[in-house]
Amino acid sequence: METPPEMPSTDGHTRAIVTERYVVESKKSAAHVPLACSTQHCAFPLDGSRLCVWSSKDPSHQLLTLQGHHQLITAVVFGNQIDPLLLCSASEDYIIMWNVAECREKTLKGLTPRGTILGSLLQTVLCLRFSLDDRAIAVCAGNKISVMDVEKQSVLVELKGHQGSVTAVEFCPWQAHTLISVSEDRSFKVWDFCVGSLIYSSSILTAYPLLNLLINEENQQLVTGSADGQLWIFSLMEGHHYHCVAHVDVRKKRETFTTRRMMAEQCSLPEDHQCRCRHEADKRGEAEATFPILSLAPCDLCLPDSQRGAFASECTKCLWIGSSTALFILNLASFELEAALHFKEFQSLSVQVAGSCAMVSEPMSAKAFCMLSSMFGSKIAVLEIDLAALLSTQQYPRAGKVLSVLASSCVLPTSPLYFGIIKEKFPKLANTKQHGLSGD
Repeated sequence: METPPEMPSTDGHTRAIVTERYVVESKKSAAHVPLACSTQHCAFPLDGSRLCVWSSKDPSHQLLTLQGHHQLITAVVFGNQIDPLLLCSASEDYIIMWNVAECREKTLKGLTPRGTILGSLLQTVLCLRFSLDDRAIAVCAGNKISVMDVEKQSVLVELKGHQGSVTAVEFCPWQAHTLISVSEDRSFKVWDFCVGSLIYSSSILTAYPLLNLLINEENQQLVTGSADGQLWIFSLMEGHHYHCVAHVDVRKKRETFTTRRMMAEQCSLPEDHQCRCRHEADKRGEAEATFPILSLAPCDLCLPDSQRGAFASECTKCLWIGSSTALFILNLASFELEAALHFKEFQSLSVQVAGSCAMVSEPMSAKAFCMLSSMFGSKIAVLEIDLAALLSTQQYPRAGKVLSVLASSCVLPTSPLYFGIIKEKFPKLANTKQHGLSGD
């Protein structure tokens, strides 16, 4: 194992929002390699062919290094089960599955951990995805999807139909035989992988490639994002025929959110400073006209009462959106941004422009982890984000104190606010209400 250098944020006012827990510089760039995050682990390729696992729960902060590939690792993914936690990596030589706990145990004993070779496609794998029970794994190479049996280490079926490289794939949580994929051909397809048939093929959605995919089980919706910052949400409910529920332009949402935030924060600033801030915001909007949707992940905002004011603690279903220059939280009910975290606002971060991004939120917690690989360098960083601190600086800027006043006496029986118990205690008043209103 290796001991990684820790580089926490040195920005005094931002430390509570984001902390750089780990950073490493690789000999080979991992700018476009899909990274992997689970609730306790992050996985990424180092120096091209070494697979590394960083744990947020390991008190020694040691890096688990797995070796078995001879070619550049092009995709990594964690399994969905916690025990055992599986990790799969792919390169042009092998597709290897690792048991994380067993590998760590062998490393601590001074032994070399070994993975299980599932096969070799002799092609560049762009995406890997486990089924919900981890018994199957989808391997995307070129325009083909190979669904492999993890236990038998064999290919169950090959799905062909996309005209461009498959960039993302997901298994449907409530339909065990259904698989959904998106591609550079700008469409998504729904498959029955048990029989190898195509169920549905969408039309071309945009002029830019589709890069990512997420299935929202609660609302039974499909979310996909493109290279120009667009999101499409489709209904997967039976009988809805994959109807488009919403189309979200993340760039425009960001501009609206930023303007609203700045207006709230500048109320007490001198006029010349307000003009300067507006000019800087305009320049940022021009420089970042479009940006790719690098990753999508579920985000349940379960914040304490102090962050929700008079409302009780309750979870809001949201979506993490990872882009090259920022992270966003999108409310799936209103399709409005709840928060935006721009990397350049945190000068101590090692990665300011990301080529690849992975995120995960801890369940029933205000903590999230994000892993970034540099677009123009070879650094890989793991960030810890305090959601409560992030929202407190954006969603409720400079909020005043809440004033609560206790009533000095009960509501009068003739008050409309007393309605509901009038009939029970004052039947005569209830019966004469209509007469009173008519002026009798």
